[in-house]
Amino acid sequence: MEKKVIRIGSVGVGAIWTGVHEPGIRRSPDLELVAICDIDAEKLRAVGEKYGIDEAHRFTDYRDLIRCPDVDAVDICTSNDAHFEIAMAAVEAGKPYDVEKPVTMTAAEADILAKATAEKGLPNMVCFSYRFKAAARYARELVEQGMLGEIYHVYMQYLQAGGGPSYDLPRSWRYQKALTGTGALGDLGCHALDLVGFVTGKGYRRAVGHADTFVHSRRLEEGEGMGPVDVDDFCHYLMEMDGKTAANFSVTRFAYGRGNYQRMEIYGSKGALVYSLDVTPGVDALEVCIGAPYERVGAFTNLPVPERFHADQMQAFADVLNGCGDGTAATIEDGRRIQHALDTIIRSAEEARWLPCGGQKALS
Repeated sequence: MEKKVIRIGSVGVGAIWTGVHEPGIRRSPDLELVAICDIDAEKLRAVGEKYGIDEAHRFTDYRDLIRCPDVDAVDICTSNDAHFEIAMAAVEAGKPYDVEKPVTMTAAEADILAKATAEKGLPNMVCFSYRFKAAARYARELVEQGMLGEIYHVYMQYLQAGGGPSYDLPRSWRYQKALTGTGALGDLGCHALDLVGFVTGKGYRRAVGHADTFVHSRRLEEGEGMGPVDVDDFCHYLMEMDGKTAANFSVTRFAYGRGNYQRMEIYGSKGALVYSLDVTPGVDALEVCIGAPYERVGAFTNLPVPERFHADQMQAFADVLNGCGDGTAATIEDGRRIQHALDTIIRSAEEARWLPCGGQKALS
């Protein structure tokens, strides 16, 4: 089918936009950045001048961007508390959207957004970016082909060091519950949950979690003084998945020496695999141990990842918009299920007990 160029309006031009979304839009021959929006007028001006967006297509109110007739689809890169209202406004205007993770602040909001999106039949994507790592996509195919047999265990780590004292990070929105919902769990843990579900093809049945905060106050971004931190710095959680697969997760912003480290180990009845990211900075890799000769000696072998598994998040969004996606990009339905799992983990940590994960069946 013939593709058309989709005109993108981006809401929120902070770090995730400048580091991931804008470069991805620029790389895609099927996307064109035509409008931007940010509540910070000075940042908006600077970004507009840098990327050649004229003043008529710079907005401080997302509603104006969505109403703009030159915008075909909306790219949402704001703090978490604004995701729901902006995405709902896009849906009400009949415009497709992508949205950063986690999709909303609560599972209840995610249910409403998913239902509204489905009723309008709008293309959409949730930016679970690690689905586009080639090693993860290859791992998914190996599992789908039955190379590991029945999946027994999954061990998933997502470790960063950036929250630690030596970084002296200010009290940004990521450290304020009213703006972010959760801390390391929502920021890193939702990626971990999605990636494990993506590779194994399994959903989540119940959860038990433990979360806490190490640094209880941080310096204010503006002015002098300190402000309270009311979100988690780390979270450890156990999940029972479909088919009684047992999954163990660790996410933290306090892993000294780690950059953006991920490690997922999957053990099955016929074999095992290890996906890793950032052992060598920025590089994703895959090791496997498959077949009877290797089971007893623990021989894991580096597995080269074929070129066909390489993918790009924003090109995937373009393909979704053009109706030619490969079905691997996360949808609002995926985001809704992950939000239910996040909410369950939070409640479990608060109540110190196992809780069932709701919202795993598709909305009718």
